[in-house]
Amino acid sequence: MHATPTTAAEPGIARLRRWLDARGWTPWAFQERTWEAYAAGRSGLVHVPTGSGKTWAAWFGPLAEMLDDAATGDPLDTVRVLHVSPLRAVGRDISAALEQPIAGLDVELAVGVRTGDTTPAERARQRKRLPPTLVTTPESLSLLLAQKDASRRFRDLRCVIVDEWHELMATKRGVQVELALARLRRMSPGLRTWGLSATFRDPDAAARRLCGVGSDESPPLVVHDEIDRPVVVRSLLPDDAEALPWAGHLGMRMAPKLLEFLDPEVPTLIFTNTRSQAERWFEEIVKARPDWMERLALHHGSIDREVRTRVEAGLKDGTITLAVCTSSLDLGVDFSPIRRVVQIGSPKGIARLIQRAGRSGHRHGEACEVPELHL
Repeated sequence: MHATPTTAAEPGIARLRRWLDARGWTPWAFQERTWEAYAAGRSGLVHVPTGSGKTWAAWFGPLAEMLDDAATGDPLDTVRVLHVSPLRAVGRDISAALEQPIAGLDVELAVGVRTGDTTPAERARQRKRLPPTLVTTPESLSLLLAQKDASRRFRDLRCVIVDEWHELMATKRGVQVELALARLRRMSPGLRTWGLSATFRDPDAAARRLCGVGSDESPPLVVHDEIDRPVVVRSLLPDDAEALPWAGHLGMRMAPKLLEFLDPEVPTLIFTNTRSQAERWFEEIVKARPDWMERLALHHGSIDREVRTRVEAGLKDGTITLAVCTSSLDLGVDFSPIRRVVQIGSPKGIARLIQRAGRSGHRHGEACEVPELHL
């Protein structure tokens, strides 16, 4: 899809600010710093709590650049921005967040999604031409780079945004992203890279890892902000903790305590660590509270895509208020109706607990409530 030329002399970032003003929204300081750094040619890491606006912090810089290009008549017929996400399930959320400001401007800038969920028809269209902005996963990006015309397709790439970098770094998928970035930098010299995260102990090292060889000579910028999003943790403990099984249990004896705590009028995500555990707890809740069935859902990566889509939509519009899930809902753009997050058993790391906590009260400065169910 070609961009529609505009006669407006107004810079792209000014148009975006005007769009925000028309809605009564004021950018946060860390967003302003990120936009300015991108315009100055910098790469870096946005390191602020979940739900504070990281997506638009990284997006408005390259979007403003594309708006400026469109104003000069640039057809934008090659991909300019890649948004890499760890989970294909959040591709729709991310594309919707990226499209929101575009919809309010007099310009056509397509945002496409290329993941394992992309339909064959859409893949065929993308083989002919990639959209100016593409949301993808590490695996799908590697497949795109393996195509014989990859150098031509990515020659005009300006920016790569890596979402939830803490989920990828120090894993095989993180290495896959680093290799892809190294190749993209050869195809498009001057490429800027921006990571998004909330939970690094050493964000400067994480930013250097993301930005690759040479970043020590020109250190990437780490954008912080003093945002108070307290995590309120409550522990639900067994009445008798002296006789616990060594292994193989799913903690079902704690079901009465969880059921007593849950309230379908308080939107809640109930996290487990495995798919089988999620299914077992979902069945237990259904058996004990069949009257909750219409507002209760199960979500994990092995569930059919259409079912996952319905569950995610229900969580956003409030028709689903209780969801038993796995890491498939760790990440996402906006689950603002969610008021609580329950963690069943160990979260296997403080960073993961904080990430899951951020799903509740998904707003700048709002507290996160996380009851932990100890098995």
